[in-house]
Amino acid sequence: MRAEPTILHLDLDAFYASVEQRDKPSLRGKPVVVGGTGGRGVVATASYEARHFGVHSAMSTAQARRLCPHAAYLGGRFHAYRATSAQVMEVLRAVSPVVEPLSLDEAYVDLLAADLPDRGVAAVSALGRELKRRVHEMTGGVSASVGIGSSKLVAKIASDLDKPDGLVVVPPGTERDLLRPMQVTVIPGVGPATTDRLRRVGVQTVADLERLEREELVHLLGRAHGTALHAMARADDDREVEAHRDAKSISVEDTYETDLVANAVLTALLDRQAVKVTERLRSSRLSARTVTIKVRLYDFSTLSRSATFAEPTDEVRQVMQTARRLLGELDTSGGVRLLGVGVSGLTDWVQEDLFADDPDDTGGAATEPEVDEATARAVAATVRGRGWVPGMDVEHDEHGRGWVWGAGRGVVTVRFETAKTGPGRVRTLSAHDPALRPWRPPEEASPAGR
Repeated sequence: MRAEPTILHLDLDAFYASVEQRDKPSLRGKPVVVGGTGGRGVVATASYEARHFGVHSAMSTAQARRLCPHAAYLGGRFHAYRATSAQVMEVLRAVSPVVEPLSLDEAYVDLLAADLPDRGVAAVSALGRELKRRVHEMTGGVSASVGIGSSKLVAKIASDLDKPDGLVVVPPGTERDLLRPMQVTVIPGVGPATTDRLRRVGVQTVADLERLEREELVHLLGRAHGTALHAMARADDDREVEAHRDAKSISVEDTYETDLVANAVLTALLDRQAVKVTERLRSSRLSARTVTIKVRLYDFSTLSRSATFAEPTDEVRQVMQTARRLLGELDTSGGVRLLGVGVSGLTDWVQEDLFADDPDDTGGAATEPEVDEATARAVAATVRGRGWVPGMDVEHDEHGRGWVWGAGRGVVTVRFETAKTGPGRVRTLSAHDPALRPWRPPEEASPAGR
């Protein structure tokens, strides 16, 4: 534990929805739900106006529509989220060189590495207010909540106490008093299964957990988990802020005692490896652009094949299908001694699978035939929203830039406005209007989209 509150955690408020409200003036102050827009979609983020009606992340879109039918339901625009996140990280790195991004919308900052004359409660409180002001200004209106404390645990919990647009600084020495009345689920690693086990022994709050001896928790939860929870219940967290990610790739490979020939066996083993790789990818809060397989044949010759996605992914189905396709390109009839799956091109973790309309179908074996790259891009776009996605950026030769309000039955309804224009007019056009096209930032747009 540090003697001064020098670990800062910043969390952007309702991030995806806030970016949509910023860029769509007609939605400011109104309920906005971002995620899969189809009947089997899942909510990724809800604005605070939508949360007032009970809508929350990971809820099915169908349930959200029942609770808040008048909200705007939008698909994701990850180019906008990534650009906004980059602006925020730039602000944070201007304060300290030691910044640890956790995802697009949150990060830790080590204030010990900052050039500060004073690191007392008053000084870091002033810094937190200034940091929030800079983020709001740099991003064009996105707000952030900040928590500052003597550890990562305390800083992250503090950032959630006064949302939205909050600032909470926990003075050193008061950490246990802060944690004790809270539900035990506030501690990282206490999920539903752990919560159920703790409830059976009478533990519901952090104070209840603090009363248990280490040996009791180890017996109940295992040595690693039990020891960690024993420490965190006492606000004992010495994890450092890590500025750099060392991992450039994640892979799993196995060598077999006998050469494997049966394609069904090879495919099943490849599926298991794809699941392991994706689990490690998600636990590291990363996504990957490239999947690679490695095959060592009976004669010790080693082959590899790779495929790169248009967008980074952490979805097991996509990794599995790609690995299967790559394996199908190789002649393994003579026997395989070693098989491996890896991912690379790692980037900050984004839950793009929450924007799919079939979230339940992510873990089973994939049997669909693979297609060429152009078709794969079209399929990916179809999965994300089937054509004109509500919320997507568009451009029209006559009316300029806007965004899709809705589409169907051969027409698309567009509200022509941007963050700088103020609320704009709504027009309904033919879905095949040659003057209407998707819009992307110049640095990301394909030649056909410019």
